[in-house]
Amino acid sequence: MIRKVLLYPLLGLLLGVAMPLLAAELPPLELVQVHASRATASLLLYRGEGFQDIHAERMRSDLKVLDANYQRISTPSEDLRKAHDAFVTQLDQGVSYGHKEEDVPWRYPQELAKALRDFLIAARAQAGTDEAEALPAKVEYLNVQYLSRAYIGTFEISRENGETYIGQDERRLLPAIDEELAPLDEKADPALAKLKTRWGFLRTALNDLNSGNNTMVSASGRPYAPMMVDRQARSMSGQLLALGNLSPAP
Repeated sequence: MIRKVLLYPLLGLLLGVAMPLLAAELPPLELVQVHASRATASLLLYRGEGFQDIHAERMRSDLKVLDANYQRISTPSEDLRKAHDAFVTQLDQGVSYGHKEEDVPWRYPQELAKALRDFLIAARAQAGTDEAEALPAKVEYLNVQYLSRAYIGTFEISRENGETYIGQDERRLLPAIDEELAPLDEKADPALAKLKTRWGFLRTALNDLNSGNNTMVSASGRPYAPMMVDRQARSMSGQLLALGNLSPAP
């Protein structure tokens, strides 16, 4: 399952960021999308970074938060219920497989990606289309794409859902996020200034993803840095969750 990363950044394991208190809490249908991608990222780190317990524990923590928000959805659609169960099953299987590549069924990476996509599609369909509320989910979905590229070599987006973030990669998501952040006045709010500074750093790394190239190398030719990108992505999505709905005031 895992393609060896050429070089890992020398960073400490600053993981397990707690979910902050929300200034204006997003609806549970939006939050489950964020935490589904977070749980997937944790599994990818677990298998890609040498099966460390800290990553397995982080995945279990992500799943607990996902479940807590899923339980808050008053009437999950049948599609969402089935997709949720299938997604959790795939994550559990990913932790149970052995440590060698031959221990993992060759189709598992594709099945994991499909389970995540199906769950996000079902949640997005029921939630509606508030793009400002989807910002944290977009950041975490891009993080999954980056980690998949670094550790596995590929991640298949839902191209038939190209009108939503689930069918988009960095070529569309980066400018879309830029556009959503642009109207926010960082001069009036230090929290927004910090958010935009982090996005500038993260954007540069994600722009190196090179999804349109099948050679599995970054656009710059530099090694992928999954640990660093994951840490920054989780911090940024955490900031967005703390800020709540960023729709500009009318």
